[in-house]
Amino acid sequence: MQAWRVHTPGEPREAMCLEEVPEPVPGEGEVRLKVLAANVNFPDALLVRGQYQIRPPLPFTPGVEICGETDDGRRVIANPSLPHGGFAEYVTAPARALLPAPDTLDDAEAAALHIGYQTGWFGLHRRAGIRAGETLLVHAAAGGVGSAAVQLGKAAGATVIGVVGGKAKVRTAEELGCDLVIDRTSEELVARVKEFTGGRGADVVYDPVGGEAYTASAKCVAFEGRIIVVGFASGTIPAPALNHALVKNYAILGLHWGLYAAKDPAAIAACHAELTRLAADGSIKPLVSERVPLAGAADAVQRLADGTTTGRLVVVPALDATLPASPAGGSR
Repeated sequence: MQAWRVHTPGEPREAMCLEEVPEPVPGEGEVRLKVLAANVNFPDALLVRGQYQIRPPLPFTPGVEICGETDDGRRVIANPSLPHGGFAEYVTAPARALLPAPDTLDDAEAAALHIGYQTGWFGLHRRAGIRAGETLLVHAAAGGVGSAAVQLGKAAGATVIGVVGGKAKVRTAEELGCDLVIDRTSEELVARVKEFTGGRGADVVYDPVGGEAYTASAKCVAFEGRIIVVGFASGTIPAPALNHALVKNYAILGLHWGLYAAKDPAAIAACHAELTRLAADGSIKPLVSERVPLAGAADAVQRLADGTTTGRLVVVPALDATLPASPAGGSR
């Protein structure tokens, strides 16, 4: 089968190589899955660069979430077992963690439903306890993680402020349903939030960016507000001033969704049932901006890492048979 592999960490276009490799063999408690679609995530870029908290043995195939098909024909959502990640034709995955793919979503949409939406749901509901009528501020609102939080915030009855970088991303955030969109490249974020909220600030802040985004969040979070720390796409990990949190009476909440698989796996299944319901009634729908063939996976990961994408890029191996494409990256 074909699979993208990393032999030496580096930038995705250079480090990822498309190779012919044997199909992975399921271990104890695992199943083999045919990859129908593999969502591109920021952790994939970190894995390729050797910067992720998990470092699989070299060589490895990136790709942390897929929609796949079991040998008996079931369509499922799964997190592949590294080092055999999802940017391949076949993967293995833990049988106990498989989730049914919603019938209302196609393969690419189903592949993008899992990590981003689970993270958003746990962050907004379990950690921050968001309530209808509150104001939610979402950084990187036009991206894969941010767009999920926007949709989930609207589904919860919140007023949503989306922060984006650039005019093209403004249009995307508006189409997602944001009540206010702030272009951080041309507008003063804190002043706009204060103006929009009548001086109160945002009740909940969803921050997958860190760096300057976090600094601004602390300046415009409301009394008894909650800042959810989801990740550091900016590359800068902030050092919060806890005296500021004390004086302004707000909470800083960390969210590592992956821990729930070990600490409370039943909660993941319950969340998936809720996400399936929301997808069925049209409240949420993964924003898949581009479906790319397997041969284009390295380029897709690089573009995500560079911050030039909106929504989700999803790798669909079946497209290789119907679309002309040249491998973006090395080959062996």
